[in-house]
Amino acid sequence: MITYPNHPPLIPWDEHNQKLQAHLHPTDWINPEPAARPACQSAGRYNLVVIGAGPAGLVVAAGAAGLGAKVALIERHLLGGDCLNYGCVPSKALIRSARAAADLRTTVDFGLRVNRDVEIDFAAVMERLRRLRAGLSHHDSAQRFRSLGIDVFLGSARFVSRDCVEVDGKRLPFAKAAIATGARATKPAIPGLAEAGYLTNETVFSLTERPQRLAVIGGGPIGCELAQAFHRLGCHVSLLHKNQHLLDREDGDAAAIVQGRFVREGIELILNCALQKVEKTADGKRLSYASAGHEAVLVVDEILVAAGRSPNIEGLNLETAGVQFDRHGVHVNDFLQTTNSRIYAAGDICLKHKFTHVADAAARIVIQNALFRGRKRASALVVPWCTYTDPEIAHVGFSEKEARARGISIQTYIHKFEAVDRAVLDGETEGMVRVHVRAGTDKILGATLVARHAGDMISEITLAIVGGLGLSAIGRTIHPYPTQAEAIRKVADAYNRSRLTPFLRKLLNGWLKWTR
Repeated sequence: MITYPNHPPLIPWDEHNQKLQAHLHPTDWINPEPAARPACQSAGRYNLVVIGAGPAGLVVAAGAAGLGAKVALIERHLLGGDCLNYGCVPSKALIRSARAAADLRTTVDFGLRVNRDVEIDFAAVMERLRRLRAGLSHHDSAQRFRSLGIDVFLGSARFVSRDCVEVDGKRLPFAKAAIATGARATKPAIPGLAEAGYLTNETVFSLTERPQRLAVIGGGPIGCELAQAFHRLGCHVSLLHKNQHLLDREDGDAAAIVQGRFVREGIELILNCALQKVEKTADGKRLSYASAGHEAVLVVDEILVAAGRSPNIEGLNLETAGVQFDRHGVHVNDFLQTTNSRIYAAGDICLKHKFTHVADAAARIVIQNALFRGRKRASALVVPWCTYTDPEIAHVGFSEKEARARGISIQTYIHKFEAVDRAVLDGETEGMVRVHVRAGTDKILGATLVARHAGDMISEITLAIVGGLGLSAIGRTIHPYPTQAEAIRKVADAYNRSRLTPFLRKLLNGWLKWTR
């Protein structure tokens, strides 16, 4: 097993994690010898050096190499980044098991009866997670990227000049570089927390025994997803959030639907919470906090911190490269170019939207702009996202608040899933589709979906926005019946009905009477 600076070890050291490490940071890996830099200076340079092998870095490296560029890819930890190792992949495996458990508890609603209560084999749930993660890891393996003609270096990178990076004692001069080192969980400054010990997304998926009592700090997407999953897997979960409502950045009505579900499922919500200190006692980890003017204490077995992300900028020696940064990450312009014109950045290290699919899209911009002097703009991206609670919340474009802040007059159309036949048949009526259009037109400015599979449905609206298709075009599109996606067409139908002014209705009624 390899241990990594500033990263936890892969535990348990079973066949799945051994396979994961063999793909993503092989113990016998030998870094290649970079070409010597000749007197002419240009021929020996890499066309592109990529620092960080998460989603953004992998896409930049593979895309550039596929176009014939000479590429070096550097990773100090595990290739695949947070998404594969500590984020999207393991969390969705956990959520799927939790959803299956929740479904089994409601079989009576579908005319089915189980002979006994659902028994959760927590160790098996986590073993499945590790097995599936390892099974997907070959896509991001060091061997695969070497087979693409990329020089893969395992080790910590640092800039030694404005056009050269050093790793493992080797210097890699470059014509262009891309910083894609990502972000990590923020460590709250709560007295006693570090001493008591806590979990983050980097360590929570290493659990093999279920904590009976789990405190989750943070009511954003990560905190909410994992709080619900662990609750459904048999933990008593207390979710502590500093604000009055969960998922503050989402549509308020959408967040309220999810919050209501949490309450009904039995998740303990501690809102307006100010954590004061944490102590390790014989009974467990003791959290002292104030909420709604009252002080209280909570004792748990484990604490999961999910309260924001911090950029991985340490050790890069960015000052030497002339790259400006702050606590939010590396500074980039709209072309994803840093303050050093040779160096670009993509992904969580520089973007507000910290999602894998946004990192992928940004990486494609970097390839075009860095290698071909393109002028692709990050601000032109239409960004959908999804919070994978149950029900899910998916969003794209402007919210009502954002539109009004920009002085844009909008009209909003809503359809609830309780009026969608398939949702009724599925027993999944909790949710809605909300679409905003520019007032007086069918131009879609934004949308929010709340549904069990909202993330799978939002792309129809995203495509309409990107393709310049109005809401009326969705109304003309035949949707299979019965499907839950039919709710989107019903919103479009509502828009089309709104175009019938009183005069047009009177004219239509007169024509219908005349044709009888």
